[in-house]
Amino acid sequence: MTLNLDSVLVIGVSSRALFNLEYEDSIYQNQDIEAYRSHQLEQESCLLTKGTAFHLVEALLGLNKLSNERLVEVVVMSKNSPDTGLRVLKAIQHYALDITRSAFSGGEPLGPFLNAYSVDLLLTRHQDDAQIAIDTKDCAAALIYDSPKSFQPDRDKIRIAFDADAVIFSDESEYIYKTEGLERFQQNESDNEDIALSDGPFAKLIRVLSRLNRKLGADHSPLSLSIITARNGPAHLRVIKTLRHWNVYIDQAFFLGGMSKEQVLGALKPHIFFDDQPGHVEPASKLVPSSQVPYRSDSPIQELKKDHKEQNHE
Repeated sequence: MTLNLDSVLVIGVSSRALFNLEYEDSIYQNQDIEAYRSHQLEQESCLLTKGTAFHLVEALLGLNKLSNERLVEVVVMSKNSPDTGLRVLKAIQHYALDITRSAFSGGEPLGPFLNAYSVDLLLTRHQDDAQIAIDTKDCAAALIYDSPKSFQPDRDKIRIAFDADAVIFSDESEYIYKTEGLERFQQNESDNEDIALSDGPFAKLIRVLSRLNRKLGADHSPLSLSIITARNGPAHLRVIKTLRHWNVYIDQAFFLGGMSKEQVLGALKPHIFFDDQPGHVEPASKLVPSSQVPYRSDSPIQELKKDHKEQNHE
């Protein structure tokens, strides 16, 4: 039976994002493929522990039990060979994850297979794979950080938290802030309050998640979507009006006006937090599963980062 993945939320997750394979990766990086292969074969009977994306994947797959139709599909996407990936497949079976699709590329880039599997979101530990996915402009992607040590997921709600600019929305307004300052940014957002913000790399994903909520029913869906942004008044009005224009319902929004995001994240305890800036993701990752959204390669912010790096080396 063929499943039409166009109508399903498809999550592509790397084996290192789903399970803790950091020690194994260090063998691969510091020795060679033969040492890595030998280790995986020797440890084949040793169960892998849960990685940063595990709780999110497990919770999203649980949505399928609430509907008569398939809502979520998860594909394990790995650069392992099928031989070395057997340990991953055994862990999926042990944890009773409803995952039947996988792609073991044997060291080849995963980018070309994203469209083949209709992936909406790629969660990975590889910077290059996240960048390639973002550059396709048809797939959201994020670089997963290490798991927080004491995180316990909410069992009643699936909480997903997003930064706004350069994540849900384009980086146009953020570029103004970075190049012309806060006052000019606030003025631009006030002047354009009734003009919807352009799509960012996660715009398609949040629309898909919002449709899922409508399918499940607003009063019954355990899926909770939140925005946590440094924006404040009056710039917050454009965010709310844009989401209304997109017909996207957000359960919660936190406009922090430059305050640290950790306190809100610690209280909210999302299954995952998406942000574009390492300065936000790094401290957040100590509290909740967190991931960095890369800027697209053609983003003007990439040039700003390059110029900043060159100035620091002078």
